[in-house]
Amino acid sequence: MKDVKLSIFRQDPETEKEGRFVEYTIPYVEGMVVLDAVRYVEEKIDTTLAVRWNCKAAHCGSCSAEINDKPSLMCKTRIETLGDRIKVGPMKAYPLIKDLVTDVGSNWKSVRRVPAFKPKEGLKDPWRMQQVDIERSKEFKRCIECFLCQDVCHVMREHYEETDYFGPRHMVRAASLDMHPLDDLSRSRFLNEEAGIGYCNITKCCQETCPEHIPITDDAIIPEKERAVDITYDPIARLIIGRKSKKRGN
Repeated sequence: MKDVKLSIFRQDPETEKEGRFVEYTIPYVEGMVVLDAVRYVEEKIDTTLAVRWNCKAAHCGSCSAEINDKPSLMCKTRIETLGDRIKVGPMKAYPLIKDLVTDVGSNWKSVRRVPAFKPKEGLKDPWRMQQVDIERSKEFKRCIECFLCQDVCHVMREHYEETDYFGPRHMVRAASLDMHPLDDLSRSRFLNEEAGIGYCNITKCCQETCPEHIPITDDAIIPEKERAVDITYDPIARLIIGRKSKKRGN
């Protein structure tokens, strides 16, 4: 492979009503990833190109984009796996700022709304936990907040304005707290009544897209949906959980 044809989405919403894909020819270098090619365009062909990136090591989640219409990290996608014609566009689930850069600020609002960790009363210092409990909660901590799971979610992409769904990334955050053995809150009612967990139809596209291979659907969303169903439809569970909530003042 000598050259790569790279089509990059270009649009400045402040001056352009519609975007378009512009094709660039990039010299291929062995081991090159898509981010390398995009940066080559930015540095040597068109310095007006807007692209967000940081670590180039698949740890920061900054370089999320849609590569050949698939939500992916540019720094983790090797060109040799795509061929000599590649299309790169911004995440479609978020408002466009410019070119490949989108506004993901809505996620920080959702993060602040998820009830924070609340330790159980009477815990002795230092806190002690079983290793199995540590591992169960820790798997969700691998999230790098690339928001690719949000982007691939059809509810977030197509129906965000019509629903109150927080999206898979924030289901993961809530689950990590609910599964913490020293946490004293249940977020199932919140997820059901305020975070729209019922809108998820378990297609597992978020889980398949996650670059950190977090079992988002299997270990976070499904258990939270089960708890929400118990609260909503199980009269005994509703009675017990309702009493606990009143006792805690929730």
